[in-house]
Amino acid sequence: MTTRSPFGFGKIIGGAVAIAGAVGLFALLNAPGASAQVAAKVESQTRPNFGVLLDPPTRTYRQRRPQRRYDYGTHRPDWRPGYPGRPGGEEVVLVDCGGNPGTGAVEDAVRRVRPGGTLVIRARGGACVGWLNIDKPLTIIGEGGFDPRGWARNSEPTLQAPDGLPCMTVASGVRVEIRDMVFGSPRAGDAACIVGYGADIVMNRVGFHHAGDEAAIYVDGGLLDIRNAVIDAQTIAPAIVADGAVVNAWELTVSGAHSGMEIVPAGGQTSRITATTLKGTNSPNNFGPRSIGLAVRSGRDYGRVEVDNTAICGFIEGVVVEGASLSVANSRICRSDKGAVLYSGELRLTDSRIRADGVGVAAAAGHAVVVNNVFAGVRDVIYAEPRASVEARGNRVWSQHVCRPQFRDRYRGRYEPYWRQGEGWTCTYGSYPREWWSQEDGMLGFEYYDDGHRLDGYDEYRDGQGWYDRDGRYVRDDRYQGDDRWNRGGGNGWWGR
Repeated sequence: MTTRSPFGFGKIIGGAVAIAGAVGLFALLNAPGASAQVAAKVESQTRPNFGVLLDPPTRTYRQRRPQRRYDYGTHRPDWRPGYPGRPGGEEVVLVDCGGNPGTGAVEDAVRRVRPGGTLVIRARGGACVGWLNIDKPLTIIGEGGFDPRGWARNSEPTLQAPDGLPCMTVASGVRVEIRDMVFGSPRAGDAACIVGYGADIVMNRVGFHHAGDEAAIYVDGGLLDIRNAVIDAQTIAPAIVADGAVVNAWELTVSGAHSGMEIVPAGGQTSRITATTLKGTNSPNNFGPRSIGLAVRSGRDYGRVEVDNTAICGFIEGVVVEGASLSVANSRICRSDKGAVLYSGELRLTDSRIRADGVGVAAAAGHAVVVNNVFAGVRDVIYAEPRASVEARGNRVWSQHVCRPQFRDRYRGRYEPYWRQGEGWTCTYGSYPREWWSQEDGMLGFEYYDDGHRLDGYDEYRDGQGWYDRDGRYVRDDRYQGDDRWNRGGGNGWWGR
């Protein structure tokens, strides 16, 4: 007789199988192999990539120095240099937006011009107010024309920058030509009027009214070619700053700025400044940056600047060279404390006139060549420290400090004057030419001052009459003239005491 379980044998077997499957699945999930896979995954996510650290990706471009001038991205986040924008399709666009600031007419006109086209700005009702952001090659022309010779009577702006913003910015790789324009930036703040980054900016017959803390023109790389231009820059910065750029200036007049020009010349190319006038404020250097007419500083590559037929007047230091090469010829440096200063690098100064209250040429280091120049008013003609080498010859000096005569006994208490010679220079007796003065300090409105040393009775002495005593007092004597005064009648008279 068989006895049946209340639950049934089949149910017992099925329950046992279910329990065994659950135990097997738990064992599989908790196996050592599963733990190893999870750990490897976590480790791969947290482990540093030492290969990247040891071999970082190379940069494909040269690291440039941080921008130390006006940062337009801070003031206008939507400004993107080089962004093509809307190319435009019109060959010539004429805009007449005078007297309507804030309309955006001039900015819209730039967008309408096709690349390589021409923008004509008319300002009959007053200056157009706007910011020209040039991202394509253009020619910009002022309809009214501009004559630099009439700057004093006719210099109304054609384009005026909004307060705190530039007049024009030019993107990298873009060439823009500007003619017959007058730019105004009367409240520029820390913005320059014209700014170019690796651009070619060519200007002819242009004028600038600029007042702010920065330069009127700032270029970083590229080319600045400016001709027949007038820049009135009321700023403590240099009127023109060119960092790593090629500068060509001809018939340029700069006035009002604390400093004239600061150039970091591009390597392998020569910047040229010709027929240019830099007029400083002639203010003492009691505070702020040094007042320098032309500063040529070192850059990543060794560059060169040539100056010819240029006047640099009214600055504490006329020209300054720091780690570059500068050549000055047929030029005038006037109304300065130091005419030319060489901190390092090379300086060649030839056939020029230098007026300075202190030192004509000061060389701290580097090599200087000073040939056939005229120095006036100086207390020291050439000063060189041990690290500097100076080649000087053929220089003439007018100075009441350096060129005081000395006296030597010629015959029995009768003295003759003579002037000592320096290394590479000689003193010149007589008055400083008035014509030269009018081209130098007279250009700044100063009355004539004779730097030449005047010796009492020297004209009669040169005619063969009289002599001097040991204290430099002229002794008139008509009895012995010419060479007779040196061999007749001498003795221990009162003039010999």
